Amino acid sequence: MSKKIRPLYDEHGAEGYYRAFGDQYENPHLPEISALLERNFERLDCSGTVLDFAAGGGEVTSILLKLGAKQLLGCDPFTHTLFEQKTGLPCLQSSFKDVVREGIPGSYSLIVSSFAMHLCPQKDLFSLTWNLLQAAPVLVIITPHKRPELEKLPGIQLLWEDYVETDRGKKVRMKAYGGEIST
Repeated sequence: MSKKIRPLYDEHGAEGYYRAFGDQYENPHLPEISALLERNFERLDCSGTVLDFAAGGGEVTSILLKLGAKQLLGCDPFTHTLFEQKTGLPCLQSSFKDVVREGIPGSYSLIVSSFAMHLCPQKDLFSLTWNLLQAAPVLVIITPHKRPELEKLPGIQLLWEDYVETDRGKKVRMKAYGGEIST
């Protein structure tokens, strides 16, 4: 898709954008996502099933497969067909709202969400994060912002973070989170 995403988000809203253009979605920051995943692959527990949450066209999944991950599953209510076409793997259709209300089906060694969770309404962010962390011990967020700052939520712990800079000097961040352990 040749148009920049931000003006289309502004025009249609994030959900409207993905309903209208989800089958054409391409993440413009693929080189940064790839660099972060490659540099941090040894830190990621890909020994079980990895869930690519808000998976887009499967960019994270494709990179993790190339790096040696074996079991991956996508989840995206808008781009599930695109994900399945590009990766040949199944894709759940749970939305942020679904996960807030019902949790996410299954259990995973890791959940990765790339360029999505900053779009979650603030009022739902804790429930979304908490429910994802009930399904996996670690949630990795890749974001073009400082947001979401999940470490500011009660019971959520920032485990580590890394970033790369775009050719325009903007940071793309990777943050790993877990639930705090009470003793």
